[in-house]
Amino acid sequence: MTIMAIDFEASCLPRHGRSFPIEVGIAGGGIARSWIIRPHAAWAGWDWTAEAEALHGLSRAQIETQGEPADVVLAELTAAVAGCRVVADSVIDQYWLQTLADTEAVMAPFAIDHVSLLLDEWGADEPRITAAVAHADALYSARHRAAADAQWLSGLIDVLSGVVRPLPAAAMVARVA
Repeated sequence: MTIMAIDFEASCLPRHGRSFPIEVGIAGGGIARSWIIRPHAAWAGWDWTAEAEALHGLSRAQIETQGEPADVVLAELTAAVAGCRVVADSVIDQYWLQTLADTEAVMAPFAIDHVSLLLDEWGADEPRITAAVAHADALYSARHRAAADAQWLSGLIDVLSGVVRPLPAAAMVARVA
């Protein structure tokens, strides 16, 4: 079964108020894709923080003009991950998926597992995890956009699953520099 990494960017972290998803990205099985999500009418008045905007680099104006409707994103995302195991590196991604699904008054169309489940299933020890993180860091240094973060996690999963071998330490240093 293909493992698909997923990542959401959001208007803020829930500890800062009511948070809604603004971008979702997936990566795995040789594909990477992202969608900017236009704020749904149900999210009117929900919170937006400058901290979140600085992190992901998307302005409210950008998501309102460049974003796709929530129902379109949900349908396309669901189709894109059909038959895959979906994995994230944060448990909060399930919350944002459900927030997206709530716009259609439906339950989240799929479950998102936390990457720690894979680590346990594969018996990944600290050296293996460290090598996988270094590999992902070397290949995907740009972060905090949904597709980039999903690609980073997919790269980590590829090493942990044995799909690819980690880069030699010298190659990792050269790529990061």
